Amino acid sequence: MKYALISSSRNEEKFISLTLESVTKQSQLPEHWIIVDDGSTDRTGEIADEWAKKFSWIQVIHNAKREGRSFAAKATNVNMAFAKLQSAGVDFGAVANLDTDTSFAPDYMAFLMQKFDADPKLGCTGTPFLQDGGYDSSRDSFEGENYVAGPVQMFRREAFRDIGGYVAHPAGGLDFTAVMTTRMKGWRVRSFPDLRYHHHRSMGTAERSEVASLYTYGEKDYYLGNSPIWQIFRITYQLLKKPYLIGGVALMAGYFSASIRRIKRPVSDELIKFHRADQMHKLKNIFRSLLRLKKVDSFRTEQPG
Repeated sequence: MKYALISSSRNEEKFISLTLESVTKQSQLPEHWIIVDDGSTDRTGEIADEWAKKFSWIQVIHNAKREGRSFAAKATNVNMAFAKLQSAGVDFGAVANLDTDTSFAPDYMAFLMQKFDADPKLGCTGTPFLQDGGYDSSRDSFEGENYVAGPVQMFRREAFRDIGGYVAHPAGGLDFTAVMTTRMKGWRVRSFPDLRYHHHRSMGTAERSEVASLYTYGEKDYYLGNSPIWQIFRITYQLLKKPYLIGGVALMAGYFSASIRRIKRPVSDELIKFHRADQMHKLKNIFRSLLRLKKVDSFRTEQPG
């Protein structure tokens, strides 16, 4: 299967060359790659332009410079680029949202294409990721194998069309909403642990501190519909991880602050119901493992399908 890439990139001067190098060294190159320089105030756009001069299949679009990060803008950029790929007649069966603070091995994209070829009902795929400090999302996150994290989300073209692209919300959650909607519509979503990519910036820390990021994650947990029961365990788990107490308190404060303010949720009641049922299934599997004195497998706590 052939594929295309879309990147909405803002102030990634430090990392974008790593992503550009990784993509241009792939054993299976993309048919086209649209990089949207989303109003960067550093050299992100200039670096992308330099690489576009060397590779005809890289296209750079520059948005006007602005202050502040916008998740809604990222969704708008990706959806716009997807429409451009289709209207231009680019031959692709899969399309990835690719963050420009990632790097991966030369066989990474070919590996994902093989998964699509092997399973016609696979709507979205990817792999776990690593971060500096020994973080491995397959071990340190409970999202599980039926979830694909935002930095590299590869969709079957038909599935991305089916979900209507990314939902623009100022506070984020576009990657979660896309994955859960894909599953809810009957497509399979799989993260395959055979490979990893490296995410060079801690999740959610662009233009803010780790503690501020955890507060924002707490808010996001509320407006994306996390079950209060699940959230209690999530906060407890965070208390055991760096930055320990302050991180858990920040996560809790964000969730309950959003709850008190009744922040408008960008997801449907149907999706929240689907999401909470999934979380309760995970908790049952976790407690079942604990009662049997078995090690909890955080990667395989998802409900099949």
